[in-house]
This record gives sequence, C-alpha cells and structure tokens, in this order.
Amino acid sequence: MTIAVTTPTGHVGSRVVRLLLQAGVRPRLLARDPGRLDAAARERADVRRGDLTDAAFVREATAGARTVFWVDPTPTSSPDPVETTERTAAPLVDAVKAGDVERVVLLSSIGAERRHGMGHIDGLARIEEALDATGADVLHLRCAYFFTNLLFDLDGLADGVLTTSFEPDAPMAWVDPRDIGDVAAARLLNDAWHGRVVQGVHGPEDLTFTQVARILTGALGRPVRLDAVSHDDVRASLRSAGLDATAVEGIVGMAAGTAGHVPDPPRDAVTTTPTHLAGWAYAHLRPLLEN
Repeated sequence: MTIAVTTPTGHVGSRVVRLLLQAGVRPRLLARDPGRLDAAARERADVRRGDLTDAAFVREATAGARTVFWVDPTPTSSPDPVETTERTAAPLVDAVKAGDVERVVLLSSIGAERRHGMGHIDGLARIEEALDATGADVLHLRCAYFFTNLLFDLDGLADGVLTTSFEPDAPMAWVDPRDIGDVAAARLLNDAWHGRVVQGVHGPEDLTFTQVARILTGALGRPVRLDAVSHDDVRASLRSAGLDATAVEGIVGMAAGTAGHVPDPPRDAVTTTPTHLAGWAYAHLRPLLEN
C-alpha cells in the first residue's frame, strides 16, 4: 500500500503522517521543506522534495501511489486563488486519469457543495468536480471552520478582541484539525470504500461567534469581546494591505457565502468529531497568549 501525503507538515497533514506511521505504513511525503518534518517522519517515510505548484513534480511524485491525500496549498492571498487551486491540482487529476493513482482523499470544505459563491472554496469545488469526472475512487472530506484559524489573530486575542465578518449569531460548524487528520487517516487506511464518497467533518457542535467569544473568555482566563465587522470593512483592510481584488473577493466570499448555508452532508454520528473548542483553546491557544 503506497499512500502519498501532501502538505505533511501542516495542522492536518502532520497528524495524518503520524497515524500512518503508527499503522505500519511507509508514506510518501511531498514536502517543500523536508527539514520541517520531525526526525521520525524523515527516517520512516519516502520523502519527495518539491513544490506542489510545480506540475512536473506533482505528476512524478504521485505516480504509482495507490492513494493520495490532497491538501490544496494555495494561500488565500494568491492573486487568483480559485484559478490557482484548480491549476495546482490539475497534475494530480491527470495522474488519476492516466491510472497512475487509484484513489484520492481530498481535504475539501463545507460550502464546496454549492459549487459557486463561496469565494476561495469554489476552487475546492472545482477539484471535486474534476476528480469526480475521472470515475476513480474519490472521497471528499468537507470540513468545518478550523479552530486553528483563531491563530491568525493572536494580537487581537491578546488585546481581548475576537474580530469576525461572519454573522455573529449564526451557528456554524467548528473543528479541530487534529480530528480531521484522524478521519483522513482512517479513510486512507480503509480499502472498503469505492466510487464517489462525501464525508463531513463537523466537530462536536455548531457555534456562533458570540458563543465562541464566551468560550474563549473561560478557556483563556481573560475577557474576550466580539467585534463584528462588515464585509466592506474587510475588503478595505485587505486592499490597504495590497491584496489583489480577486484575492480580496476570495477571502470575503468564504464568510459571505455561509449566510443561511446548511452543510451537505448534515451533522450526524459520522460527521461529528470529539474535540471541543474550550479544551483546544486551553491547551493550545492559552499558552501562546501567556507567552
């Protein structure tokens, strides 16, 4: 069994690598900087050094892998994130079409099922469609909003402010990337599924940003107030930071597109994962702010 893992040093990928190693698998790791891998992974894995935006590297590094775990590496600040996401995955799609890869597990997102109107997530929708068209075994993990997105505004949280352009009182699914890694690894190791499969990864509960601010207040041991800003406020801020107009809309669209959206698949016993935000914040976010 050859399993290739992209972005193996990320929040999700690193967890997947650890579980594959513990399962006795020697994974093939596609890493831009192998030095960021821990010593155990470098020693026990087949490491291929290269950039996922290099089509020749992706085509060569995935060839012969029975299963590929694909995580889109496109930064939200990319000038055209949707187009870049689709283009970066194209060599993988070609490998599947050619029969060089038999199965793909895609790290997708809640909202990809809408296909349009979700900002940067539309790029993941295009990958879903391209992989579906190959007729190969493909599994789309449609994941909730990552707990780790809170790490992008440590300065604000240190000042006791949680800023968002999401609707403050609209419930949405939140998930620990470590739990996503658990689900991904289980699927990668399971040969029983075939065809096109979609699985949600929704975390233990839906939360509003108002609730998140209250949870963080308790977990961090300091008051955290919510600062709800408009989509136009976000646009102005991103433009002042020099982002391309398409990148700005890709970021804003991810928040704007969630209004009234009901995820598919819905929350159930399969899509619900165990880690609560309070425990994660106490274990991971609180020490960063205290230091």
